[in-house]
Amino acid sequence: MSQADSQVDSDAEADRHREKMGKRKAVQDAEVAEKTIEKGLLIVNTGPGKGKTTAALGLMLRALGHGWRVGVVQFIKGAWDTGERHALKAFGTQIDWHTLGEGFTWETQDKARDIAAAEHAWAKALELMADPTIRLVVLDELNIALRYDYLPIADVVAAFRARRPDLHVIVTGRNAKPALIEAADLVTEMASVKHHFAAGVKAQEGIEF
Repeated sequence: MSQADSQVDSDAEADRHREKMGKRKAVQDAEVAEKTIEKGLLIVNTGPGKGKTTAALGLMLRALGHGWRVGVVQFIKGAWDTGERHALKAFGTQIDWHTLGEGFTWETQDKARDIAAAEHAWAKALELMADPTIRLVVLDELNIALRYDYLPIADVVAAFRARRPDLHVIVTGRNAKPALIEAADLVTEMASVKHHFAAGVKAQEGIEF
């Protein structure tokens, strides 16, 4: 094939690609234009894969970048010295952060104590959700507290449904209850394809905490 023929084929391929992408853009633009609702979202990050809290904190960082005030309640994780807490101190009072868990239930081995901690954390969550200056609330590992019935799922879902219309809430943790999934606007299930923990790699600073 001559250089001229090769150039003709290349130009034709470029034209076909341009036409294909133009049609796709028209479809995408029309679909985006149809979406006119603006509302507070109930977002659930669940599943056995790593990254549920990390994704929630990434979205929180986006909100902070837009000047929002945000609230965080950690239901299960104890007083871990995490990198994100250190980094987010730079935002000062723009973040209202509360670590109110006492560790995972297999660590405490005390159901009454776990229930009391969950109830305390939920009370703080309700307080943050009622604060009109806060636009996003992250409820980290709430799904774990619900899984073990430390809190009544019906009461939790009712509170989410009754929240003010512009408040966004993110719930993380494995095994999200069906009632919560039904109430949510966005549910992402993190799948576990491969995890370094299975190969004997421990939780590492800067990656897990």
